[in-house]
Amino acid sequence: MLWWIVLAVVLATLVLLAAAVRGVLARLPGLRRAAVKLQRRQDEALELAGAAQTLQERSEALQRRLAVTQRRMELIRVKRQG
Repeated sequence: MLWWIVLAVVLATLVLLAAAVRGVLARLPGLRRAAVKLQRRQDEALELAGAAQTLQERSEALQRRLAVTQRRMELIRVKRQG
């Protein structure tokens, strides 16, 4: 009689374990899709960060050119007035 109880407890535990594993396995495709989507977004973010860095560098170069041009304009004004 004791063996039947032990067997029933072991079988019930195995059934619960199988149900839990089935639930996890059923979610794996969705998790895979989410991981692929996140990887794609990360790649896009890195690409945008590179573009932003390039734009920042161009902006700084233009600011330097503008400063040089403004200095030249000032020199030309001084020469005309002087």
